[in-house]
This record gives sequence, C-alpha cells and structure tokens, in this order.
Amino acid sequence: MENPLLLFPQLNISAPKNKPYYKVMKSAIKEEAHKASKPGAKQKRNRLSLLLQKPEFHEGDHLGKPGNLTKAASVSPEEAVKWGESFDKLLSEKAGLDAFTKFLKTEFSEENIEFWIACEDYKKSKSTHELLPKAKTIFETFIRKDAPKEVNLDFHTKEVTSQNIGQPLPTTFDAAQNTVYRLMEQDSYPRFLRSDPYLNLVKGRNPSRPTLRRRSRSFTVNDFQGVRPDFTAW
Repeated sequence: MENPLLLFPQLNISAPKNKPYYKVMKSAIKEEAHKASKPGAKQKRNRLSLLLQKPEFHEGDHLGKPGNLTKAASVSPEEAVKWGESFDKLLSEKAGLDAFTKFLKTEFSEENIEFWIACEDYKKSKSTHELLPKAKTIFETFIRKDAPKEVNLDFHTKEVTSQNIGQPLPTTFDAAQNTVYRLMEQDSYPRFLRSDPYLNLVKGRNPSRPTLRRRSRSFTVNDFQGVRPDFTAW
C-alpha cells in the first residue's frame, strides 16, 4: 500500500481530526488505496487475452508434441526395429512420430512433420464448414511465400494448392502433403535411422543416459612401487 503522503501531498496530518476536510480526505485515501489494490480493467483484459491464446492446429498438433506421446526411452528394441521397416510404420506409431519429430528439430526442419500432421487433421474434418478456416490457416502457415513455417514445394504444386484455397476440398492439400512426405521419406528418414538416438533405442540403451566408457586398465599403488622419480625432466 502506498504512503498516503505520496498520494495526497496536500494533506495536513497535523490538522485537527474533527475538521470536515480531514474526514473527506481520509475517505478519499481509503478509496484510492482500494483501487490500487485491485487490478485495472486493462490488466484484466491482458490476462484474459493470455488465457485465450491457443497454438495453431490445437486439434491435431498434439501428435507431434513429445510431452503427449510415449517417451522414446520406454520403447522396446523390438518396437524401434519395426520403425526401420518403412516410413509409414514410423509415423503410425505415436512414439515413433515423437522420436522423428525430435530428430527433425535437431535439423531445424520440423516444419515438414508439422505440415504433414496439419494435413492429416484437415482431412479428418467432419463438415465443409470446418475446411475453410483450417485451409486458410495451413496455407498462411506453411505454403504462402515467406510463410513462418514455409515448406519446400515445387512451383506447380504451390500454384495448384493456392488456387484451391478459395473453395477447399478434403483433397486440397494432397499434392503438397505427398511432396513433403516423399521429401522426408527420401531425405530425413534415412538419416534418422542412422542417428545415435535411434541406434540407442535399437540396442536397448536409454538415450537420456550417456554410455560410460571404462578405462582399459586402472593404476594402483603397486604400480608405482620401486619406481624412482626422474627429476632431470624438471
């Protein structure tokens, strides 16, 4: 609570308390202190806006968030081996999708898997009313020129997709999704299978715990018995 003297410097504390203006100023101080203790309307609006902020693709992007998936460390070696059978097999497993997403983040190319996930969510829309806002969001996020998470598409695919945004269909992003899928399958997926985190899973190692190296031989006190120091080197 602020000092009343700072709020009302004109208040004469030494004035008799029975004067009317003292009572008025005293009530004014209490009212001002009460206002100061309550958050203002602007502050309330700021808090509300923070609470209402939601990430893009909140319906489907949970698939790509490591916190909502099976931890990679709990994956059995047998399950990890199956991820190497095909790219489809990897993406069909939640833990596999999690591990692959983490790998793409290390290569700064996670926009590819995020776009693929967004397209999967888009195709699950139950009505045409849901398609338009989702289509615009995907286009603005991943496809338009200089988009914040622009994916690598050829000119023809980008043009065709852009023309269909006005009247979107469930198949509007199929060509673009297939292009990004092949890019990940042919480029990122082989590197993922050669990465240390994946190889550790196959071997049954916990990727969160580094493997300790043992020394081939440890020195003991007996090793130094009978050895005379050579001070000529000093």
